[in-house]
Amino acid sequence: MDYSADYQRLAERLTQSGVDVEHVKSKLKAQHIETPSWGYGNSGTRFKTFPWPGAARNAYERIADAAYIHRLTGIAPSVAIHIPWDKVDDYDALQEYASQQGVSIGAVNPNVFQDEQYKLGSVTNPSPAVREEALAHLVDCCEIMGKVNSDILSLWFADGTNYAGQDNVVERKHRMEDALRETYKHLPAGSRMLIEYKFFEPAFYHTDLPDWGTCYALALKLGEQAQVLVDTGHHAQGTNIGTIVAFLLDEGRLGGFHLNARRYADDDLIVGTSNPMELFEIYTELVQADDKAKDVAYMIDQSHNIEPKLEAMLVSVVNCQTAYAKALIVDYAELRQRQLHGDVLGAHGVLVDAFETDVRPLLAQIRNEMGINPDPVGAYRADDYAKQVATERGKQDAGGGYPT
Repeated sequence: MDYSADYQRLAERLTQSGVDVEHVKSKLKAQHIETPSWGYGNSGTRFKTFPWPGAARNAYERIADAAYIHRLTGIAPSVAIHIPWDKVDDYDALQEYASQQGVSIGAVNPNVFQDEQYKLGSVTNPSPAVREEALAHLVDCCEIMGKVNSDILSLWFADGTNYAGQDNVVERKHRMEDALRETYKHLPAGSRMLIEYKFFEPAFYHTDLPDWGTCYALALKLGEQAQVLVDTGHHAQGTNIGTIVAFLLDEGRLGGFHLNARRYADDDLIVGTSNPMELFEIYTELVQADDKAKDVAYMIDQSHNIEPKLEAMLVSVVNCQTAYAKALIVDYAELRQRQLHGDVLGAHGVLVDAFETDVRPLLAQIRNEMGINPDPVGAYRADDYAKQVATERGKQDAGGGYPT
């Protein structure tokens, strides 16, 4: 579809409303969405993982798929890795392969939730031996960061309890603090530790890191290299994630996102599918924060269960791009005036006007200027990459949960 005429009309309208269209285009071209290696493999719910033809089987194939998504979008130049799922004998070779593919390795994600010994927790486990093993893995991941030039250690813990009295909550808090403090010492220079929270699941009585406030308090204790990671699926129903983002941005402690969508809990659905307005609201806070948001990391964290792996990831990147474009064209000067004058519905209307704007012509224009197909999803569907990898890789057996 040719969007050129629609783009000209949209650009004229935006210019008349005071929007610097060229500035908006430059911001969109510089957008950076990191895709996760595990999203390209056979991953799904804890109940069942349905195998997908061509799903990536190892770190190299995951990087190849991530590079393909970057070629289609132009804004996904890095891929997060998960250890041990992406463990290799030679990380220099893995990094070199990523570079050859046109991407880089991003955040390193330790795994201290999958093995049998972590049934009662990892770094908060009542067993000193288990805690020591978990800590050693975190330190190993810090070393891997140095080998692959990663500047982000992304931490999520399944630690918690299921029954009152199962363990001492305060002691577990101290164990968590001790482990993070020791891990913090091993961070490579100039890197960051992003601490993620989840209010329930798999622990149902209490979770050791249940909310952003807990992680914020820990980050303050640890130092400037520690920040909070917001997973958009890890909140109770009705939680206003945009206000959490605004607070952490203002405090300089928003490290990044794990972007996905949910309708009930940690559904890990395609970004922007269940509540696109929420995603737009988050991006408006990021745009308004300006320089305070310059180091925020935008990472997708999805578990594609019934969706085609590659197309699902592609749609997520495009949806992030769409939400960002809409946030960039908000008339923030007009919004501020209406806020100051107590014009409740007028201020709300300014946001709604931007949210309801069809930005597809704008996105098609910047893709043309970047030398890529103006319709990434259409390009994917017309391409034979997915068929090729399905033929080469086949269809692997899969059980429940995440890849191993």
